[in-house]
Amino acid sequence: MIDYASHQPPGTVIIDTQNTFLYFVLNDTQAMRYGIGVGREGFTWSGEQTVARKTEWPDWRPPAEMISRQPYLPRFMAGGPGNPLGARAMYLGETEYRIHGTNRPETIGKRVSSGCIWLSNDDVVNLYERVKVGAKVIVLPATAARRPSQGAPPDAAFRSPDPASPSNRPSATSAQMPSSGPKIAEVQ
Repeated sequence: MIDYASHQPPGTVIIDTQNTFLYFVLNDTQAMRYGIGVGREGFTWSGEQTVARKTEWPDWRPPAEMISRQPYLPRFMAGGPGNPLGARAMYLGETEYRIHGTNRPETIGKRVSSGCIWLSNDDVVNLYERVKVGAKVIVLPATAARRPSQGAPPDAAFRSPDPASPSNRPSATSAQMPSSGPKIAEVQ
């Protein structure tokens, strides 16, 4: 738990792709902070979504676009410790993006996915227990998110203007998806 001033309601997830952190808002002044892996160049996106569903030890079926880029991938992988989606997955709206675990913890803090957000398996289990289906997820634009200067409030980069205020927020159906590359998460 960290000090984190936010104008968002408790239970909101704020993803700072630039600094590779995910914040789970607890109240007006505190949040849980998790290190994350994010989309690589050409696979970043921003906008607002909601958690549409949650799954423990999810199965993985790589989309056709991913298989065309990586034909060696399996067509199906049952959930379990060897599955690249890790211990838990939270599916974002009608997109193919997820917040999920990883069996490759060395990728936390790096830009390696095709747009999914991933956490260590321990962290994703912790987050999964906190996040509710229907929760708001705000993915900040990589260029607007920046680490606050020392001495500034923890969310100074997010305060002015509030990135999710109605005048600045894309709707869930208008999230800015990558212009190059499919809407999928490359997990291996």
